[in-house]
Amino acid sequence: MKRLFLLLFFMMLFLNISAQKESTIRSIDSTSVKTRSESRLQMGGYGEVVLTRNFFSSNPARYTDAANFANDKGHGRFDIPHVVLWLGYDFGKGWSLGTEVEFEHGGTGSAVEMEVEEGGEYETEVEKGGEVVLEQFWINKAWLEGKVNLKIGHLIVPVGATNMYHMPTEFFTNMRPEGERTIMPCTWHQTGVSLWGKTKDWRYELLFLPGLDSDRFNSQNWIGGAAGSPYEFDIANSYAGAFRVDNFSVKGLRLSLSGYIGNSFKNSLSSTDGTKYKDVKGTVLLGAFDFCYDSHNIIVRGNFDYGHLYDSELITTFNMTMRKDSPSPKQHIGSDAIVGGLEVGYDLFGLNGKLRSQGESFYVFTRYEYYDSMFRTQGSVIENEWCARQNWVVGLNYRPMQDIVIKAEYGRGILATQYNNEPYVSLGIAFAGLFNKYFK
Repeated sequence: MKRLFLLLFFMMLFLNISAQKESTIRSIDSTSVKTRSESRLQMGGYGEVVLTRNFFSSNPARYTDAANFANDKGHGRFDIPHVVLWLGYDFGKGWSLGTEVEFEHGGTGSAVEMEVEEGGEYETEVEKGGEVVLEQFWINKAWLEGKVNLKIGHLIVPVGATNMYHMPTEFFTNMRPEGERTIMPCTWHQTGVSLWGKTKDWRYELLFLPGLDSDRFNSQNWIGGAAGSPYEFDIANSYAGAFRVDNFSVKGLRLSLSGYIGNSFKNSLSSTDGTKYKDVKGTVLLGAFDFCYDSHNIIVRGNFDYGHLYDSELITTFNMTMRKDSPSPKQHIGSDAIVGGLEVGYDLFGLNGKLRSQGESFYVFTRYEYYDSMFRTQGSVIENEWCARQNWVVGLNYRPMQDIVIKAEYGRGILATQYNNEPYVSLGIAFAGLFNKYFK
């Protein structure tokens, strides 16, 4: 691994990489259209460190037996939610490559140790929890200076605001907005085909993907855990489509519409034969609207997402009867899920011309969010009322430069009256950008 990084480092020096025009990485929109001053090799990434103190119980029974945990002193968490390394290359003639490796919660760690207390036996020890995920790997062909592109490989599915704009410099809170990262995969990535392009005022994208796996739906996260496969491959018995359209006609304003449709029930290794389930498709419909206004020292971001799952009662029944060793959570599943969020920030440094010219900013912000992964239920499906909640957050974002942000916030999760609210304080630091521009 050390040799690999040294090799990449000397490659960049050898290529005499010049400054990039953009200060933040947008790997989802990388094309092979570049000026002579730009390098064919691009390297960048993003990451965040978050320190949190939760003033509520972490006990799994805090919702089923809330009264017994009302006076819990809470708990603290130090976390590295995401560290992502991105590498892209322009082959020329419209062909380009993009890769993205993500280390979630510090990655994983294990070791083989000789146990003295057990007669010198060899044992495998789990030393660190987390995940290492290949989040993107695609080859892109561009025509007409990027107006038309065909991308094939492992892709970001840009449904909702957070999946499209998931870098830590693109939202105010320390963690990604809670509603969208709860009810849908986030960051949502699957292997498929994308047709996309950009003009002056528009960006569009159409995707062809394998369907989600209904075995992995659950109460709290709805379809959130269904994009990743527990196997060495993505099951593609069923197929799905997604789209996104962005408009930039008004200066400083982006308006976006995105959606997803696909069957999920037979997209599994589990046997779905039998008269009872022969007509079950488990079609997932998901629609999202989001916007961002960034001008006059003010940033306003908002989103609204609504999803519907057909056959949720029969899928719940099927999942609840699966074998104990299956990857299914075996939980009740809502037929409808909903998310609404709004955040507003004002840059106090925008009032100071000197600080503004130096690229510094200091945003005071607030965010409100409501979401419910069991907004509606079907038939005998049991509704968990704690799945519906509001979140209020107030905080600060200080940027000493465009690629680095220091965040502090106080938040409060507000649940139904029979449950305990969930207040917390959080401090974090994050970066996002292209490394190339620092080599001249």
